[in-house]
Amino acid sequence: MQGADPRPGRVPRAATPARAAATDRALPRRAEPDARRHSLIEAAMRVLARAGANGASVRAIAQEAGVSPGLVGHYFSGIDALIAETYTHVDAMVTQALNAAVAAAPSDPRAQLEAFVTASFTAPIAQPALLATWIAFWSLVTSQPQIARQHDEQYAGYRARLEQLLREAGVAEGDLRHAAIAVTALVDGLWLELCLSPQCFSSEEAGAIARRFLGTVCGDMVGE
Repeated sequence: MQGADPRPGRVPRAATPARAAATDRALPRRAEPDARRHSLIEAAMRVLARAGANGASVRAIAQEAGVSPGLVGHYFSGIDALIAETYTHVDAMVTQALNAAVAAAPSDPRAQLEAFVTASFTAPIAQPALLATWIAFWSLVTSQPQIARQHDEQYAGYRARLEQLLREAGVAEGDLRHAAIAVTALVDGLWLELCLSPQCFSSEEAGAIARRFLGTVCGDMVGE
């Protein structure tokens, strides 16, 4: 028979299902570009959280992701570009969590404002690993213009969303900017201390403090 193995009693490899399956598993499988980029960004997050900005090198991130340094260079122009995109990714994660909290809240404007503010005191935002990653980003603000621009844009976006919710909750137009700055500072301070020293107060206490402050903002400041 044409194509048969000339050796007597020899079963052709293609006729052995186990061998065929093993061969399929051994074949290299190319990850989708978006998935590969995402895996590198997640590896960068872990390295930044563990080793800080000074320890985030192409080699360290490649090792964390289990790939060659050359592959990192294939997807990103350098370590600065990878860190900048990681910063964007982390900000998107936080924004998604905040938006989800608002979407899950009752339609009452005050309830949505409180949900937006207090979401920072629970997972996935309030966790030590995310804090460590943010600290790495912050350490680069004064030395990396791209990171500085991203920082300004991200915080401006947060305050703009907060101003919208404050407006809907009844804060006077002339008070919105200062109110948003004050609430942002309160949230950042509580979030920072909650992540650094969770034994000092709970996320529930942080939420209660924030809601009490919002009561002042939405009540006493209106019309002043």
